[in-house]
Amino acid sequence: MIFRVVYDTNVMVSALLKPGSIPSSLVTLALTGAVQLCLSPAIQAEYDEVIRRPRFALPVDMVERFMEELTASALMVEPATRVTASSDDPDNRLLECALEASADYLVTGNLRHFPVPEFEGIRIVSPAVFAQALVEQGLS
Repeated sequence: MIFRVVYDTNVMVSALLKPGSIPSSLVTLALTGAVQLCLSPAIQAEYDEVIRRPRFALPVDMVERFMEELTASALMVEPATRVTASSDDPDNRLLECALEASADYLVTGNLRHFPVPEFEGIRIVSPAVFAQALVEQGLS
């Protein structure tokens, strides 16, 4: 079984800034197809905008290559349902994408913005908890 997953932007930033970290491993699993990363145009745009911020000082060519690889490996969806469950509105875009893609997990380093540990059957977990779920499934 390949899990469908939506990664919060903070997972992507951590993956790029901390090679060898749990978020980095999770992104590698998405890029290699071991898990199915689900994206929407809004999330793709947010990833791109955030990882290009000057404070992260990531090389432009690396960011462009990363975004190309991510987009090529992801399941792109166009959410049809508007969600207002999170107090942080951009996080509602993650929930919308997860709903549209019938994702199994939404992985975030910022659980406090999500109202419940599960939303419409989608488990909302930290990178460490998702990594443990993958280990339990024999996928890491």
